[in-house]
Amino acid sequence: MDVILIPGFWLDASSWDAVTPALVAAGHRVHPVTLPGAEAANDRRAEVTLRDQVAAVVALVDEVTAGDGGVVLVGHSGGAAVVHAAVDARPAAVVRAVYVDAMPLADGEVVNADLPVVDGVIPLPAWDVFDDDDLVDLTPELRDRFREVAVPVPAHVANDPQVLTDPRRYDVPVTVVACEFASADLQVMLDPAHPWHSYVREIPPMRDVTWVDLPTGHWPQLTRPVDLGRVLLEIVDGVTHPATPGA
Repeated sequence: MDVILIPGFWLDASSWDAVTPALVAAGHRVHPVTLPGAEAANDRRAEVTLRDQVAAVVALVDEVTAGDGGVVLVGHSGGAAVVHAAVDARPAAVVRAVYVDAMPLADGEVVNADLPVVDGVIPLPAWDVFDDDDLVDLTPELRDRFREVAVPVPAHVANDPQVLTDPRRYDVPVTVVACEFASADLQVMLDPAHPWHSYVREIPPMRDVTWVDLPTGHWPQLTRPVDLGRVLLEIVDGVTHPATPGA
């Protein structure tokens, strides 16, 4: 199975390095992505848009599914917006979408309009900007490593509205990997009366949603990479070798 891994803000393809061994050992073809604007050197970073990132992932989906195979898309945090837009663009090619400590971003919503912008980009903020739940298990050593490799995010990516047009996206099976908040707490938000319902409003129309708990902070690929790899392997193996009903 082809598995495309989309990192969240400030991270590139290398952020998946400690996650992928289990998938690779099982014979899956893994494609960690450095999104446009997340390259270490890019003097036009501020010009990159959310749609530029979506287009890059859609092109990769087309490339890996050229032989009529399917693909599993995995998106962490802000990368989930890109994954969901790619699902919308290629619903027939995606056999499952996985959202890691994130929700699929609804049409017209933005990833995060509150992050501070400097010269058209968003550097990794000071740690006190984040909630305590975000930082669970992110040790001082991991924080130093994260800051050392962090790449500023194009402001357009955080602030551009999501564009979705194809209702067939709701037919694509989804797994939500819940980290900083338990899946049971997230599912409470599905009530339209909940004040945070807009965060999850793409979930209720979906035909097939699975919830998996991996308790840690917002960056499980840093804090629990081996466990995240095992979770993803179970998800992908479930697609490749679905359980027999009644077994």
